[in-house]
Amino acid sequence: MAISRLVARPLLGSIFFVGGYNAVKNPQAHAEPARAVTDKIVPKLQQQGVPLPSDPATLARINGATQIAAAAALALGKAPRLSAGVLAVSLVPTTVAGHPFWAETESGAKTGQKIQFAKNLSILGGLLVAAMDTAGKPGVVWRARHAAKDARRQAKALAKEARLEAKLAAKSIG
Repeated sequence: MAISRLVARPLLGSIFFVGGYNAVKNPQAHAEPARAVTDKIVPKLQQQGVPLPSDPATLARINGATQIAAAAALALGKAPRLSAGVLAVSLVPTTVAGHPFWAETESGAKTGQKIQFAKNLSILGGLLVAAMDTAGKPGVVWRARHAAKDARRQAKALAKEARLEAKLAAKSIG
């Protein structure tokens, strides 16, 4: 593993480990800000059959535990692309619920929320890079295209061979 990945992954995961721990330890502090998002999204997901609790404190605790697990996996290099993707998905509602600068009326608070919102967008960018990082190995899309190209090449060769066999069979009969 490159030294940059060895250092960058734990650094990127550290904010989620700390934030996740705080959410698990004190979910009530995260529940009220989360309510604005959970009250809109959870009922729609429940209608689609997703078994989610309605209580924002429970959802904050689940989100926190998910962030701890994914941050630890990212830091340790275990399924880093998946764990970065999970953290990216968990960051979106966290950012919208936790830093609604558009709802602030006081100038100082609005500026602080804008900074935190922008910080989370920056972290989201880093997570997207980490989620796409193949560590120099071919990605899934490349592998799929390469496999399809190999399959087409092999099918052409087999078709050519079958035509040749058919000609030989026709000559031997006639």
